[in-house]
Amino acid sequence: MPEVRLVGPNGEQVGIVPIVKALELAREADLDLVEVAPTARPPVAKLMDYGKFKYESAMKAREARRNQAHTVIKEIKLRPKIDPHDYETKKGHVVRFLKGGDKVKVTIMFRGREQSRPELGFRLLQRLADDVADLGFVESRPKQDGRNMIMVIGPHKKKAEARAERNAARARARAEG
Repeated sequence: MPEVRLVGPNGEQVGIVPIVKALELAREADLDLVEVAPTARPPVAKLMDYGKFKYESAMKAREARRNQAHTVIKEIKLRPKIDPHDYETKKGHVVRFLKGGDKVKVTIMFRGREQSRPELGFRLLQRLADDVADLGFVESRPKQDGRNMIMVIGPHKKKAEARAERNAARARARAEG
């Protein structure tokens, strides 16, 4: 006669019992007999309210999805022959994105004869990576992709940490002024 290791409704170990007896106990307690570990020897079954179990597991999954960090990739486009002031402006955007906890995809667009000098784009990307090294790290090295050269910079801080820090700074500002 097949047997199962039975776990009670409060998590207590009932022991190894025949399936018929386990079903009988479930009927008496007005609960369901649910197999929780089918590969175990003997299989493990638990007495529980299956509807309530499904509802609670759905709520846990929903809560986990809500707390999940949504990775956003922001993109900045540059040209190899960029003016110093324009470079500083674009660097400011990258800094803002990294402080916000977002990844940044930096694209350098080559036109015409610039394509024969990819080292200009590589040097520019290295310079940008060095300038923002305290806020982020190079997640994917610069690589040529047709007319573009692409590099991804990831933030050191997670999005949730950045948001908490920003909210704390706002609260301090409100308290002072």
